[in-house]
Amino acid sequence: MLRSHYSNEVSKKDYGKKIRIAGWIEDIRNLGGIAFIILRDRAGRMQITAIKKQNPELFKEIVSLTRESVISAYGICQQNSKVMNGWELLLEEMEVLAKAETPLPMGVIDKVNVDFDTRLDNRIIDLRRDEVKAIFMIRHSFIHYASDFLRKKGFVEVHTPKISASSSEGGTEVFKIDYFGRDAFLVQSPQLYKQMLMASGLDRVYEIAWYFRAEEHDTSRHLNESTAIDIEMAFIESEEDVMKVAEELTDYAIQKILDENSEELDALHVEVDLPSLPYPRISYDEVVEILQKEIDFKWGDDLGTDEENLLAKHLDYELYFIKDFPLEAKPFYAMPSGKYARAFDLEYKGMEIASGAQRIHDYSLLVQRMNELGMKTENFEDYLKAFRYGMPPHGGFGYGIERFLMRFLNLKNIRECILFPRDRKRLRP
Repeated sequence: MLRSHYSNEVSKKDYGKKIRIAGWIEDIRNLGGIAFIILRDRAGRMQITAIKKQNPELFKEIVSLTRESVISAYGICQQNSKVMNGWELLLEEMEVLAKAETPLPMGVIDKVNVDFDTRLDNRIIDLRRDEVKAIFMIRHSFIHYASDFLRKKGFVEVHTPKISASSSEGGTEVFKIDYFGRDAFLVQSPQLYKQMLMASGLDRVYEIAWYFRAEEHDTSRHLNESTAIDIEMAFIESEEDVMKVAEELTDYAIQKILDENSEELDALHVEVDLPSLPYPRISYDEVVEILQKEIDFKWGDDLGTDEENLLAKHLDYELYFIKDFPLEAKPFYAMPSGKYARAFDLEYKGMEIASGAQRIHDYSLLVQRMNELGMKTENFEDYLKAFRYGMPPHGGFGYGIERFLMRFLNLKNIRECILFPRDRKRLRP
């Protein structure tokens, strides 16, 4: 192997022994007879010390390398309390794995402002920066701990198709593709498939899902390709059973991130106060009362960005549910309760991060709702078939991964939270 240790794996037991480290050259200081190289790997940084008189040719080679070149270095690990980590590598051998071209399209450690498009155009180099890498280490933790929580609650991980013969919610904002001469669509969400699974006996499922939505947004909180934690669960009494899972998942993941990702949170200068459970519930009617005091907002109006932000200013908590929405504001599969839907949104600092509901499980009522909305039931034959042979009461939610991270880390743009963002204008890299 080209590496025996990451920078954070070296300990006192390695002092005086020979080890091999590998990574990117972040900086070189040539003092004439001695040179200090800062090498960066995924876990951090370490110092390599090269002494000219011990090996002049090796010394000449290493000080001639460009920043961000990749090397594997071998030598004695010796204690040095004056340097980072408390140790350094006294260089004996080196293999140059890749030389970096100059100039770099953007700096990694240079304190120079780089515009966002330049960063995204050079995303791989951007990811070498501590604060950017930190986002994705925290993203990794969030997905890991959310999955861990759901598995402990009896949820089974599934993977549903990303190509479908019909749009998942009957809308027009879908990406149409040619599927061997037939029309097909990139799915907006796994909604229909995960509901169908509730009739299979797999009565608690989750998926790390991809959403494809052909909406012509150009905002800091929308993507055309995004990810979510999608769950569906059967044998529920009401949407409150689903809401409890959403809030407990959030609480569990945040606690774990606070415990496990302190270095990354420090790199991003983020301090988090863990909200207590249960999260407050606010009815849509209460929202209307609050907003009507300041803006022209009618019962039945949708909550957009401005309305969500305004509402958040009137509340004393960061995480909260809005529930009991007007039936007309929610999709056809949401369970009706008079003029309301048994649906909810989970809001975080004035932005919806999750949306869910108790679903209609009665075949006749589902068809009735589709007819009321002018939908063509023949386009949903496979979906409806699952409701004809024994469908238990069920509900679920979709939980936006990028949206959670944006609010949790106080980021200004959702594109910071996904490796290679896709929006109306960006299709590369």
